[in-house]
Amino acid sequence: MTNFDDFKLAVESLSGGHNTVLLDDLGMPSVVVPFPKMKYSDLFEGGTQETVPAFIIEGQDKEVVYVSKYLNVVVNSRAYSLPMKDPSTYVNFDTALNVCRNKGAGWHLMTNAMFATIAAWCKKNGTMPHGNNNYGADVAHPHEKGVPTHFDGVKVARTATGSGPATWYHNHDMSGIADLNGNVWEWVSGLRLVNGEIQIIPYGNAMKFNCNMSPTSTEWKAIKADGTIVTPNAADTLKYDWASNKITLSKTITTQEDAYKTTAFENLGLASGVTAPPLLKALGLYPDGTDYEGDYMYINNVDERLPLRGGSWRDGADAGVFALNLGDARSSSFSNIGFRAAFCE
Repeated sequence: MTNFDDFKLAVESLSGGHNTVLLDDLGMPSVVVPFPKMKYSDLFEGGTQETVPAFIIEGQDKEVVYVSKYLNVVVNSRAYSLPMKDPSTYVNFDTALNVCRNKGAGWHLMTNAMFATIAAWCKKNGTMPHGNNNYGADVAHPHEKGVPTHFDGVKVARTATGSGPATWYHNHDMSGIADLNGNVWEWVSGLRLVNGEIQIIPYGNAMKFNCNMSPTSTEWKAIKADGTIVTPNAADTLKYDWASNKITLSKTITTQEDAYKTTAFENLGLASGVTAPPLLKALGLYPDGTDYEGDYMYINNVDERLPLRGGSWRDGADAGVFALNLGDARSSSFSNIGFRAAFCE
């Protein structure tokens, strides 16, 4: 039996079969969590039997997506999901995208659609994850701490991947996905804001190895209030406006300013005559009810802004599995920004 076989057997045995190990093009391992296909009814009260976008590529349903159990580290220009590591940071969006794809066909940067699906699953099942959102500890549960790997001055900043307690995993069990709340913000793919207009790579197509997510790609689409997917800049597409002192889902922009605007996710506004389609809720872009534990949303509705999820070690109660930052350019690269890869055959 090879070392890889030993490692895979140990991971699968210790997780009760809920984790496994996948190899990349160099034969190097990553620990992943298989996440099975979900329907709207699995995640939302009154949801339909339709498959949520995260599992649909080019109109075909995928039965499972393998999500990195841990925030990734970069070795040999490739992303790896391994425990007890200092997560790689100072990566911009395009770098994160490329080091995931460098692993070979099927590997991709975690999509916003999948991150939002996992978040909705956590909310539905009462396991909203805690995490390193307060300098090495959880702000609401200060006795919960991870193993320090990096310091912000004299305070703990990043913690080792997967080093927190069970509540820092998506299912409140060590078999789950770690560090979705805090530690570092995570780049996700398939979503952007362009001058306030919400644009997506439809469904799960951002998982495609050859999906073009450049600024000028024609794969980017906009969304109407009825959920119809259309060409960007069409009439009445959904946008994020700043109105009545909150981020508001709207068909028009009344306040466009090159600055961060913030609102608690569950308090997002809705412009008169506008409805939020189920698609937006499945993508974690508009709340389905309340009880989002104070997770915050950030936007800048000038120019192109790429998505970051989850929050960092210094975001306190604003961080969380529903926290979304649409305020940074694709070139942003800081000590509190990382990512994780996923795999779909």
